Amino acid sequence: MSIDSAHPGLGLRNRKILIVADDRSKALRLREILTSDGYVVSTANSEEAALNHYRKFETDLVLLDAGLPDSNVFEVCRALRGPNGAGPASVIIVTSKSDPEELVAGMAAGAVDYIPMPFREKEVLARVRVHVRNRLRLAELNKADKAKDRRLTVTAHDLRNPATSIRALAHYLRSGKPGPVSAEQLETLDTIYEVSESMLNLINQLLDASARRSAELDINPQPTSLAGLLEETVRLNNAAAARKGTAIVVRAGVVPGPLTMDGPKIRQVLDNLLGNAVKFSPPGSTVTVEVDGSAGQVSISVRDQGPGIPEGEHDKLFRDYGRTSARPTAGEPSTGLGLSICQEIMLAHKGSIRAENLPGGGAEFRVTIPAS
Repeated sequence: MSIDSAHPGLGLRNRKILIVADDRSKALRLREILTSDGYVVSTANSEEAALNHYRKFETDLVLLDAGLPDSNVFEVCRALRGPNGAGPASVIIVTSKSDPEELVAGMAAGAVDYIPMPFREKEVLARVRVHVRNRLRLAELNKADKAKDRRLTVTAHDLRNPATSIRALAHYLRSGKPGPVSAEQLETLDTIYEVSESMLNLINQLLDASARRSAELDINPQPTSLAGLLEETVRLNNAAAARKGTAIVVRAGVVPGPLTMDGPKIRQVLDNLLGNAVKFSPPGSTVTVEVDGSAGQVSISVRDQGPGIPEGEHDKLFRDYGRTSARPTAGEPSTGLGLSICQEIMLAHKGSIRAENLPGGGAEFRVTIPAS
C-alpha cells in the first residue's frame, strides 16, 4: 500500500487527481500525462488506500483502474461515490477492454466517464479537463446556493421579531387590558392577529427549509403538555376557521401526561395540519381532530371534508415546494413547504406523518409521537 504525490505548479489551479492502480507502469504513465498539464497527482494501489486518501484530501477526480486486483472495482467505485470527505467522488474508469457491458457496469456504479488503453495523451487530458471543470462548476453552484440560503435566513430572522411584536400587541389590545374596544375594533384586531400569525408561520417555514438544507433543524425536547398545546392550537385556528364558517371539533381519547418533545415544533406541525384542513375544506364544513394514546405512542388525526388528495399526486405532499392540483377554497396562499417541514419535524421526534383519503370524501392526516 502506498500513496505518493507530485506538485507541478501549472494547469487548472493545481487540481488534485488520485490514480488508483496496482500496475505501477500504468500509474506512472497516467501520472506523467497529468503532471504535464499542471495537476497535483497522487497514487494509491488498493481500495483501502484509495478510500483513506479520498477522505483526507480534497480530491477533484479519481482515475480507477478496472483491473485493480483483489477488488470488485465497481464496489470500489460505489464506495468512493458514497459519503466520503467533502462529497461523492467523480470517478473515471481506466480500462483496457472495449467490452460494452463493463462500461455500462461502470456507469451504473456511478462513474462519470472512462479512459481506454493504450493511453492517448490528448484524449486523457481532454476527458480529465471536462470532469475537473464540471466539478469546479458544481462547487461554485453549491457555494452560490449556500450564500442565497444565508441571505434568506438572515432576512427571515430580521422579519420574525417585528412580526412577533405585531402579534403580541394585537393579542394585548384584544384582551381589553389597555381599555375597552368596540366590536368593529375587535374584528380589526382579530384580522391583524391572524395575518401576523400567518406571517410568522411562513417565516418559520422558510427558516426551517433553510436549516434543513444545512442539516441544522434544531429540536429542543422538553416535558410538554400535549393536551394544553392542542387546546391552544385549536383555539387559535378556530378563530381563522370561523371566517369561513368552518368549525374545528376535538374528540380526545386518552391523552398521556407530559411528553418529551419540542413543543413549538409540534405546534408548528399541528398548526399546519389544521390550517390546511380549513384551507382546503369548503365553507361551512367541519374539521375533526381525534387523539388516541395507546401502544406506547400518541396519534393525532386531522380529518377534513375537502376534495382529498388527487389521484396519483400523493408523492407531492411531503416534497419541498410540492403542491397538488387541489386548491384552497377561498384563495388562501400556499408555499408547498409546510408538509415537507412537518415530516422532518416528526422524523426528528422519531415519529411519523401519514396522509390518506377517507372513504366518504376528504382526507386524513395523522401524526404519531412516541409516548416515552
